[in-house]
Amino acid sequence: MAAGAVAARPRHPALITGSVMLASLLYSMDWTIAAVALPHMQGTFSATQDQISWVITSYIVASAIMIPTAGWLSTRFGRTRVFGWALIWFTVSSVFCGAADSLTVEVLSRIVQGMSGAFLIPLSHSVILDTYPPEEHGKAMALWGAGSVFGAVMGPTVGGYLTELLSWRYIFYINVPFGLLALIGVMSFVPETARDPSRRLDWFGFLALAVGIGALQMMLDRGERLDWFESGEILIEAGLAVLGLYVFLVHMFTAREPFLDPRLLMNRRFFLTLLLISFYGLLTVPVMVLMPAFMDHLLGFPIDTIGLLQSPRGVGLLAALIVSGRITGKVDPRWQIAFGLLCLAVSTAEMATWNLEVGQWPILWTGFVQGVGAGIMLVPIQVIAFPGLPPHQRTEAAAVFNLVRSVCSSIGVSVTLTLYVVNTAVSRAGLVEHVTPFNPALGPGAATEFDTGSAFGLAVLQEVIDRQAAMLGYEAAFLFLAAAAVAALPLLLFVGRPQRGAEKDREGEAYAMAE
Repeated sequence: MAAGAVAARPRHPALITGSVMLASLLYSMDWTIAAVALPHMQGTFSATQDQISWVITSYIVASAIMIPTAGWLSTRFGRTRVFGWALIWFTVSSVFCGAADSLTVEVLSRIVQGMSGAFLIPLSHSVILDTYPPEEHGKAMALWGAGSVFGAVMGPTVGGYLTELLSWRYIFYINVPFGLLALIGVMSFVPETARDPSRRLDWFGFLALAVGIGALQMMLDRGERLDWFESGEILIEAGLAVLGLYVFLVHMFTAREPFLDPRLLMNRRFFLTLLLISFYGLLTVPVMVLMPAFMDHLLGFPIDTIGLLQSPRGVGLLAALIVSGRITGKVDPRWQIAFGLLCLAVSTAEMATWNLEVGQWPILWTGFVQGVGAGIMLVPIQVIAFPGLPPHQRTEAAAVFNLVRSVCSSIGVSVTLTLYVVNTAVSRAGLVEHVTPFNPALGPGAATEFDTGSAFGLAVLQEVIDRQAAMLGYEAAFLFLAAAAVAALPLLLFVGRPQRGAEKDREGEAYAMAE
């Protein structure tokens, strides 16, 4: 039996699916749920804006570093055992996150939470693939996607309501009952995999990858606040990222037993899907980060209204996942991915035309269309990626798959925020040029509220200019996302027509060998 292969078909697929889906939902929700509570946490800890950002940064960096180890740990100690311990530490660290009385304790708890939660997505991914036969992978991936992606979408909404009605501490306490429920389900119903005690960790490869990914994530998260390469810290992090990733790649292709199997990247279809999932992360996450700030700072909506206006994205995502699971195997997955990319392009292009008078309806329908686009393409990308991979490679492949999605999500957020900041500054400079006494709207005797002869009039004028410049900055960021969605379409030409029969045969042979 191949190491890491499941000995027999699971007996309770529905209970297994519910358990691992709940676990993946908790992890993905904690990726975004803290974002809306940062101002409240900043007041509690008397922290600066730069200091409180470590609540998010520590979780992302710790997760990114640990995700690639999921394959080795499950092979060495057994997948279910690793899954169980990950849930235990995730739940315990959530308690400490909620009870923290200082920023230091909060950040350390978030590091532990990110390190343990990192295993939940790739392990749940591989459990789902092993639980269902190949012909049902589409429906299974749709269910799994409801947890792995829907949690990130609903995070700001849930976090907003918990913070408004109770306290920011409850965004972490809410993990405890659901974490325990997921733990009971996993340990009761998920079958254990074969263990290989002789499997050793390639420490050199792991440390090189950890340094590269950790430095890259730090650079992406802090670059916008530190003015990118004008900062010595960012230069050091960029150098470490390049060096670490270069050393890792050279080591992976030359070592006898590397940390990650290079044959995964030699699989053409899997490599192409890594490019597609890169665009998926780049296109879907930045909007979720930008929109709460846009609605709060420019439109002045209260936090509970912002949560409600974000909810159509989750409705569209869930509906699209259900539809995608039903039509998988009947519709060419390339058409589904193309439709999803077009939904993302159309909705963000529409957002690039907004102004400060935009109403709630455009926010609702564009959010719904973006949810549809994200949901409809997630399942077919995975259906293309995983057939043909033997069962013992699935956990490692799932780890690489989700690592690439996570890193590219961070890249997308950093790029869009940088575009927003740069275009806001440029637009403000252009608007200020028109603030002169010779402007008919501002000159002597002009019947406007912009009385440049008084401090109040200047303050009002500055606020208007700042809001207009920020709006132009958001428009530039949204336009970039629309262009990136269109730019991803040519990748589908290289995927090739799926051969369902051949893929099922290969998958069936892999299952037979495992059993």
